[in-house]
Amino acid sequence: MTTSIEINESVRHYYGQVLQSSNDLKTSACCSIEAMPAYLKALLAGLHPEVLERFYGCGSPLPPALYDKTVLDLGCGTGRDCYLLSRLVGPAGRVIGVDMTPEQLEVAVRHRKWHAERFGYANVEFLHGHIENLATVGIADNSIDVVVSNCVINLSPEKPRVLAEIFRVLKPGGELYFSDVFADRRIPAKLRQDPVLLGECLSGALYWEDFRRILHTLGCPDVRTIKHNPISLDDPEVFTKIGMVNFNSVTVRAFKMPLEDRCEDFGQVATYLGTIDRYPHSFDLDDHHHFETGRPLRVCGNTADMLAGSRYGEYFQVLGDKSRHFGLFDCSPGLLSEAAKADGACC
Repeated sequence: MTTSIEINESVRHYYGQVLQSSNDLKTSACCSIEAMPAYLKALLAGLHPEVLERFYGCGSPLPPALYDKTVLDLGCGTGRDCYLLSRLVGPAGRVIGVDMTPEQLEVAVRHRKWHAERFGYANVEFLHGHIENLATVGIADNSIDVVVSNCVINLSPEKPRVLAEIFRVLKPGGELYFSDVFADRRIPAKLRQDPVLLGECLSGALYWEDFRRILHTLGCPDVRTIKHNPISLDDPEVFTKIGMVNFNSVTVRAFKMPLEDRCEDFGQVATYLGTIDRYPHSFDLDDHHHFETGRPLRVCGNTADMLAGSRYGEYFQVLGDKSRHFGLFDCSPGLLSEAAKADGACC
């Protein structure tokens, strides 16, 4: 049976020795920036070329409204997202990157002064350690505003521990916002030990329903999908081994707050004020909550709490409380009427 230590060593070797640039990847799982917002793409031009060349990610897990916040990047690699976050949190904010691969961290640390001089301030710290045990690198309870991760959690042999650590270090109301690879079924044990499939972010991919169940046990019963894109298995050897599994790159958000496991109706209404920087016209909470500026939208109790009880609260007007309950919100299968659809119901 492959141990956690052996899996970590396999991942460390693949990302530290085998891969020398994103061109060495065999699949599209860890190299897409297609969905990156235009303002983030523009910021990429200000990063060091070597940091960009040796970056391996599967999406754009950098949410808005980060100014002055403390952000933790799990599996930061050469620091691309950390340096983007440095610009987003500003000089009063703080960015912490954690990675277990010395070769990747060496690149990130070597160019820290270069970026500080270019930005006019230094607010990024890189720590060598394992994302399964953030206490060993000094990340305290309830100390982080936002946790991000870009195609890394799938590489961990102890995903429940990683997710538990995330919710330990997040402040109440804090946000987990990450991109990763998910599978439409559980991966056979033999394939989970294949070093190439593991390094390509495939054989370690969580079955989505298992991911949902892990979060539920951690007190997070409502996780939201932002976007998802299918992953192509273009390499013949990779397809032969694991082509029966469908993979998607998924961007996810979840909050550290008490929520219910179903969408309940309390008659609440939320209106986006249009005040998040670079989002003057609308804000998407997830793939089915599109808030146009100034336009009220009926929302379930969980959505109301996510908006009012997180850092997004200052950007929304949420009307109503939970003093009166109207039953299950009309977003559940079989309950969403045509009238509710037309009314812009929550889900």
